[in-house]
Amino acid sequence: MLKEFNIITKEKYQLIDITDKIERTVEQAGIKSGLIFIFIPHSTAGLLLTENESGLKQDWLNVFKKIISGIDWLHNRIDDNAESHILSGLIGQGKTLIIEDNKIIRGIWQQIFLVELDGPKNRRIVVKFIKSS
Repeated sequence: MLKEFNIITKEKYQLIDITDKIERTVEQAGIKSGLIFIFIPHSTAGLLLTENESGLKQDWLNVFKKIISGIDWLHNRIDDNAESHILSGLIGQGKTLIIEDNKIIRGIWQQIFLVELDGPKNRRIVVKFIKSS
């Protein structure tokens, strides 16, 4: 089973909590036990599991900016977004989580975030379910 939805981002760098959307998708799918693979088919965005606390979200954004600072990116001669591609590759565009009793297993402070690295953009999120027998 495959599901999709879109998120419109507003900032160049942004963390957007998509946990509720993902959990509703799991409930609607009626998967009692299995896996969910969440994928963002964009090379300038990523997915991250972290706590939804404003200071921590800003800390993440600060780390991303620090990682990419001071480098003369060759790709910027073409598209001026090399940093976004590099960070997306480091963060990753997919996450696999366990579903049990029609719910995602995650830590109490773990939310699922879309990480925007080249916004504002319209981002597509694809969700694939693998049912346990």
